[in-house]
Amino acid sequence: MDELVTKRRWWQSLWARAGLVFGVWTVIGLIFTLQWYFAAYRSEQPVPWGRALYVQMSWGYLWALATPLVLWLVHRFPIEKQHWRRSVLVHVFASTLLSFATGIAGHLLLSLKYGAVLGRPYSFQNSLRFAVSNYTEGVGTYLLVAFLAYAYSYYQRYRQGELRATRLEAQLSQAQLQALKMQLHPHFLFNTLHSISALLHRDTDGARKMISRLGDFLRLTLENAGTQEVTLKQEMEFLRCYLEIERIRFQDRLTTRVHVDPEALDTHVPNLILQPIVENAIRHGVAPRSTPGEIEIRAKQEEGFLRIRIRDNGPGLPMNRSTESLFKKGLGLANTQTRLDRLYGARHRFEIANDPEGGLAVTLEIPAARENGAATHDNDGRR
Repeated sequence: MDELVTKRRWWQSLWARAGLVFGVWTVIGLIFTLQWYFAAYRSEQPVPWGRALYVQMSWGYLWALATPLVLWLVHRFPIEKQHWRRSVLVHVFASTLLSFATGIAGHLLLSLKYGAVLGRPYSFQNSLRFAVSNYTEGVGTYLLVAFLAYAYSYYQRYRQGELRATRLEAQLSQAQLQALKMQLHPHFLFNTLHSISALLHRDTDGARKMISRLGDFLRLTLENAGTQEVTLKQEMEFLRCYLEIERIRFQDRLTTRVHVDPEALDTHVPNLILQPIVENAIRHGVAPRSTPGEIEIRAKQEEGFLRIRIRDNGPGLPMNRSTESLFKKGLGLANTQTRLDRLYGARHRFEIANDPEGGLAVTLEIPAARENGAATHDNDGRR
């Protein structure tokens, strides 16, 4: 069955190409017919329309029959650096042969229709003279067809090269993104295990709960291991598992407030993009404090962009410390910035600045791409 389908497609492709070749030469023949007819219309010897059409279409269809051979020669003998001399010799010989062949065949067709051509009856010698007199025209036609075929072939190869380069670039970018995302798993896992180890001696129940939440987080992570983007709703589920782990660790010293616009929940975001930012806020904004700390997360979709803002009530960024130092010191923020650059280029904003009300605020803006057919969910803020 597959073999029959393949043969049918091959024949369909063959007929389509043959139809294209004859269609092009029909148009060319009609153009030359009109040119000859109107050029001779006001002369002393006007050419009848039927004669002009027969002569030009005969010439056109003879070259339509010869075109597949020219195309095959172009494919078989490409003009390249290593074998260009051989290819040129082949085309010189082929153009001469086809020029004489079409000239002799054209003379025969004209003689069959009109008996005599240029006042001479048909004979092989007269056909040969006719072919010689039209030799340069035949060679020029051959070279024109060959040149167009080469131009199209080189264009196709250029486009294929561009396509291969684009695919390789996309594969490289995907591999780099996957590597960046995979860095977050051991980074987060080691930090959590360290916290569990610290709790084992003073809060066994808390350590047990933390292990349970860690299992939930890893399960959610593995479900989307090969995905670069997830919905904001899924990302918030990851983040809630992480925040539950941190609340067990800090107990009453950590308060979180989540305000997510319901319309933004179906918007796509990079997988595990929020956890490093929240972790940085907890490490620098909550952990050093002896008093309770607060993390506020807001997400809203507006003007085609998803805007996420994460703020803590910690000491903020000291005057003598730049945001560049944060990126150099922490894997999470540097990783986040690199992933955003790879995914969105200049179409995103990642800003770290002190909040006027105190603490540090991280603002993230990315293009809002929604999942087709996704439903809108209710806000599920947690404190």
